Amino acid sequence: MKSFICKPISLSSLRCSSYIFNHRSMYSWLWLLMVYLLLALPVVLCQEKKDEIKDDVGVDMVDDIIYVTPTIPHSSSIYIAEHFDNPASFKKKWVKSEAKKEGIEDDIAKYDGVWDIEASEIDPLKGDLGLVLKSKAKHSAIAAKLDRPFVFDEKPFVVQYEVNMQSGQECGGAYLKLLSQEKASNDLRQFHDKTPYSIMFGPDKCGSDYKLHFIFRHKNPINGTISEKHCKKPKERIEEPFTDKRPHLYTLIVRPDNTFHVYVDHKVVNEGSLLEDFTPPVNPPEEIDDPSDVRPADWDDRERIPDATATKPDDWDEDAPQYIPDPEAIKPVGWLDDEPQNVPDPSAEKPADWDEDIDGEWEAPLISNPACEEAPGCGAWTPPEILNPEYKGKWRPPLVDNPNYQGKWAPRRIPNPDYFEDRDPFRMTSIVAVGLELWSMSNQIMFDNILITDDPALADAWAAQTFDVKKKKMEKVADSLLTALLKYTNEHPWLWAIYIVVIALPIVLVLAFCCGSSKEKEDNQAKKSEDAKKTDAFTPDDPGVQEDDVDVDNEGDDEGIEESTAATQTSTTSQTQNPPQKATEQVSENEEQEDDDDEQEEQEEAVSIGAGDAPSSPRKRRPRKD
Repeated sequence: MKSFICKPISLSSLRCSSYIFNHRSMYSWLWLLMVYLLLALPVVLCQEKKDEIKDDVGVDMVDDIIYVTPTIPHSSSIYIAEHFDNPASFKKKWVKSEAKKEGIEDDIAKYDGVWDIEASEIDPLKGDLGLVLKSKAKHSAIAAKLDRPFVFDEKPFVVQYEVNMQSGQECGGAYLKLLSQEKASNDLRQFHDKTPYSIMFGPDKCGSDYKLHFIFRHKNPINGTISEKHCKKPKERIEEPFTDKRPHLYTLIVRPDNTFHVYVDHKVVNEGSLLEDFTPPVNPPEEIDDPSDVRPADWDDRERIPDATATKPDDWDEDAPQYIPDPEAIKPVGWLDDEPQNVPDPSAEKPADWDEDIDGEWEAPLISNPACEEAPGCGAWTPPEILNPEYKGKWRPPLVDNPNYQGKWAPRRIPNPDYFEDRDPFRMTSIVAVGLELWSMSNQIMFDNILITDDPALADAWAAQTFDVKKKKMEKVADSLLTALLKYTNEHPWLWAIYIVVIALPIVLVLAFCCGSSKEKEDNQAKKSEDAKKTDAFTPDDPGVQEDDVDVDNEGDDEGIEESTAATQTSTTSQTQNPPQKATEQVSENEEQEDDDDEQEEQEEAVSIGAGDAPSSPRKRRPRKD
């Protein structure tokens, strides 16, 4: 088969060379096989030694990370501190919902999601357990009473907990609901989506929409209605906790001065004021548009109007077309007016299962007309269109300032009858319970170390005994794996050579394959041409010389030269006496080019033989493709 060389690289085209099936393809495949083996070797070695490396990491590196169930001295600042390390205590305190969600079908309305107490799937700490949502695509709800109600008065409100999305998250939430002190919160077995809450806080995601909720429910001091206030979006990126399958610490602090801070892994990602950074705002506007005010019928809000004194010029032609045929265009020579651009495919056959009563009369599919491929065009020729220099379009009078302009109309403003001013939205409804009411398309979501307090320092101390220990182990495991790999490599120095070869060899091969072939072929062709010029043999680039006029009977004393000359004569005569016959059907440009290249190679081979190379039998012509 024909070999290809690299094409020049441009912005519009990027075509690489192909060495397959040419005279060097065997070497190319051997190189590729070697690269594959070199790439596979480190993987096999790591697979065989992974237990050894893992054991080294576990024994030598991270055994000093010891987890102890967190303890905080009994304090009036703690309202709940749940570590989930005691399954028996969990069963007594936490209540699974038995309610049904309203407004949906009964078979999916029930809160039948499964909850369990388990250790983390990745890098667990011995003795550390958490609450895991085992179900997906189910309504799941569970809640626990606080040790005592949290009252929003003179102390800050702090809620903190961990979330580990061990299977990632496709669509669903992992937020807490802090239930209000109302009658509906008394029986946690009836906990559902309508149960009133004071604050909802935590991560939520669906598709590409990532959220970190902070929502509080505000009570109107005038009429007692409740409305949700949604915090502005975080300033920092929050996508990582949904995908990295690692535990993350979420902390919300709301202070009596109405300021708030949201932390993820001890880092502030959002902050602001309850009065300024929520939608809709806590306090309504003092004035509103008068709903009874109507725009007067004679109100003129046109700032500029057409000039009534302007007249259309006499030479303005509104009917002149925008484009006209190019009067200087000439039909190209060879244009086939009587040939259609598409013709029925002569090789198409009606399908055997074609039913004309059902499918209608069968017609062959259309293909491009072969007769049009070499012609400049087919069908009826029409000159191209150009922009009409006489075109002006529809005439319109110029605009002038409106003497009656009254400005943009707006209804008059009146005092807002629903206006109130709550300067202390921090004083929300007291909280009596914490709950998880979720719908998630991913399972294995782990919740751990839930804390509600009024002392931020206690939240830091709680995190130091829980999340910070986990984070320290994760960092040591990551460092230990790298250290163990370096240690193993130093014990087996030959691996460094493999790493270098695996990185460098593919780059060298790509450069050699894509660029080396083109340069080498050009050099070979130039060398053959120079050798041919040293003889009297016919070469394709000799001007004014016809192949039939070449005398191939070169004299010489060497018998090998005579035999070579005879072979040259035989090859040349065969080409001149048996020219390729013109095909009765149109062939593609690629096939014609391929035949021309074959003829040129045959001529170069004949020239090379005539120049004194070792004699060989004449090369047989490959049959032309039909």
